[in-house]
Amino acid sequence: MVDVLSQLRERAKRRRARIVLPETLDPRTVSARAMLERDRLCEVVWVEDPRHDPRLQEVAALLYSRRKHKGLDEAGAMALAVQPVIFGAGLVALGHADAGVTGAAHATADVIRAGLFCLGTAEAIPLVSSMFLMVRGKEVLSFADCGVVPDPDPDQLVHIAAATAQNHQRFTGEPARVAFLSFSTRGSADHDKVRKVRAAAERFRAAHPAIASDGELQFDAAYVPAVASRKCKDSPLQGRANVFVFPDLDAGNLAYKITERLGGFQAFGPLLQGLRKPYLDLSRGCSAEDIAGVAVIASAMLD
Repeated sequence: MVDVLSQLRERAKRRRARIVLPETLDPRTVSARAMLERDRLCEVVWVEDPRHDPRLQEVAALLYSRRKHKGLDEAGAMALAVQPVIFGAGLVALGHADAGVTGAAHATADVIRAGLFCLGTAEAIPLVSSMFLMVRGKEVLSFADCGVVPDPDPDQLVHIAAATAQNHQRFTGEPARVAFLSFSTRGSADHDKVRKVRAAAERFRAAHPAIASDGELQFDAAYVPAVASRKCKDSPLQGRANVFVFPDLDAGNLAYKITERLGGFQAFGPLLQGLRKPYLDLSRGCSAEDIAGVAVIASAMLD
């Protein structure tokens, strides 16, 4: 298996995307900018203060045009436009930047709001969700949704799985193998929550027959070949899933943090999916290295 992070860095160097980092007052963002520019991984779009930026009126006009049907007036649009996280999303929407990375000092809800207000949702997958790229050495897994949708219904789980599978393949170059996770494997338990996951897995298989998938599965049946051979020997995944779709936000958020802290994986994300252009979130516990890494991932999402 290739070193995916090195591969992503090389792709970023070739592309030299324009990445806006709106949280310029955060010292981690300042350090991340230095790393990205030192290694020529992207062109950092840096805005010291939106109030004095010549593009402010353009961003405010964008917000007004997109939100006036919701009752936003011109004064309200300007009040939004001066907020760095929203201003950054406006620069992406207007083509002054190719992508953005923010959230080190703001809640995920603030980042999503900025993305929806300025960018809107993609046509192919009209649901904003998130994934984490989990990296340990040369092993790369994708976890979803760990940051946005609290209790997805079966159709939302299908959208989450499709977006994550697409991004996993985009980032790693390997085919996605999607596991819909539950506390049950193939009917070992019966509950409304199990039936939800089972329905999502069935709908995903029907909609995306070319992608290897299975569910409902417990994590060990999805990840450990020896366990899969006992619990679900006919599974197309054979215990080698690389995309894990969690039944709800409780499970996904806990899982990525446990995997990061106890399993020794680096966690990149939450990477927002479903916006028209990449505008990626960060954990507020992130490091400067994490910010730089997510900027590299944002560049890959433009491929």
